[in-house]
Amino acid sequence: MAKAKTDTGMETDGAAGAGAAGAPDVTSTLGYEQARDELIEVVRSLEAGGTTLEESLALWERGEELAKVCRRWLDGARARLDAALAEEADEAEETTEG
Repeated sequence: MAKAKTDTGMETDGAAGAGAAGAPDVTSTLGYEQARDELIEVVRSLEAGGTTLEESLALWERGEELAKVCRRWLDGARARLDAALAEEADEAEETTEG
């Protein structure tokens, strides 16, 4: 499969982050901002066109992986926020009861 290069310089062949051939999942080490920024570049590349079908598919697959990384980070942040709010509510309830 042809490799596509994003504006960030990262090459993708559609298997990046998928653990292909025993390779580690590189997307699991990306921070939210890194994944978001690379996803923006993937979208720009797809919107700009000028790539082959194989390159476009590779970019799309990379974008899907990056979107999953972003979703995991956002879900984790939401869970932490919900836990903090619940703890705060519990403390407030304890002080009004006591």
